[in-house]
Amino acid sequence: MKEVRCGGCNRLLARVGQYDQIQIKCPRCGTLNHLKAESLLIAPPSATCRQEASCPPNPSSPG
Repeated sequence: MKEVRCGGCNRLLARVGQYDQIQIKCPRCGTLNHLKAESLLIAPPSATCRQEASCPPNPSSPG
């Protein structure tokens, strides 16, 4: 879990697991903290297509 701290006074506001967007108002200093996910977890094509014969062709790849 990741700690979410206030950008104004560094007070611990929450501990969160997975999120894409969160907004928290600090009760100490009143700063509105808006956080977005750093990145989305995207599985590589090899993880979703195990056999090349069943994978659709990629038009951006050469050959």
